[in-house]
Amino acid sequence: MHAMVLNEKREFVWSEVADPVPGANDVVIRIHAAALNRADLLQRDGNYPPPPGWPEWPGLEVAGVIESAPAVSRWKKGERVCALLGGGGYAEKVAVPQDMVLPVPEHVSLEEAAGIPEVFATAFLNLTLIAEMKSGDTVFIQAGASGLGLAAIQLAKRCGAKVITTVGSDEKGEFVRKLGADWIVNRRKESLPAVLEANPPDIALDCVAGPGLGECVVKMARGGRWIVLATLGGKLTQIDMDLFFKRGVRLIGSTLRSRSSEEKARILGELERTLWPEFSAGRVKSILHKVLPISQVEEAHRILRDGENIGKVVLTVE
Repeated sequence: MHAMVLNEKREFVWSEVADPVPGANDVVIRIHAAALNRADLLQRDGNYPPPPGWPEWPGLEVAGVIESAPAVSRWKKGERVCALLGGGGYAEKVAVPQDMVLPVPEHVSLEEAAGIPEVFATAFLNLTLIAEMKSGDTVFIQAGASGLGLAAIQLAKRCGAKVITTVGSDEKGEFVRKLGADWIVNRRKESLPAVLEANPPDIALDCVAGPGLGECVVKMARGGRWIVLATLGGKLTQIDMDLFFKRGVRLIGSTLRSRSSEEKARILGELERTLWPEFSAGRVKSILHKVLPISQVEEAHRILRDGENIGKVVLTVE
């Protein structure tokens, strides 16, 4: 088979590699579409290696059809599925533990399905399972027009929460407003701490962190849960610990990729039970910015790196 392998210059090359060898509990998926995530950019830069046992090339979520499955399995050859991976999605095939595979929801295309597992599992894990989001909560979501941001906004509104989110342009602001965001902060024009001061969030989903984290986390409602998923804005900040203690805020670090396959399977099972009827009915959507053939992976990475996207960028494999 072929995969997009990085050469010594960290350029992608469509290269012949060994076919995946499935373990006793693995299915093999012939990949039709792979969605991009910012973790792919970090991995390309040498800062986010795949967990042990996964292929060296990027790709955390895919959709395609089952090529082979264990004798005892819910899956059959030819079924349309999507899957959460530790890596290896930029390829023609991948072997993945069968419990990390989900059916493609009814009325959802393979391209749309490829954009579901990573971002919706991340949003569901952190908002629902960790932060225990409930109706009436105020939820702050960084980067609202990203794939994760759009997933998180939909889950928050479905729950009956109010949403504060940041965007980088008026176009993105208008898009998230139509999706239901209540307060929109253009980070190039407006003060985020001032908005959070006026509307203290109960929950924050933060992929930015950086120097601004310290000023913002102390604006939370009492007992607030600030969850840091990534440090795209930088690794260091200063926090006024007196305010932090007085508000009883919890600062939580959370990643999905580093969790065990068993834990990911439990999260995906909850996700399927809770959200698959919503996808099938069109009440929750996988929002795509652009679909490109895998031969245009460099352009796909440029779009993500430049922050042009509103939603997911997806690569198709023919």
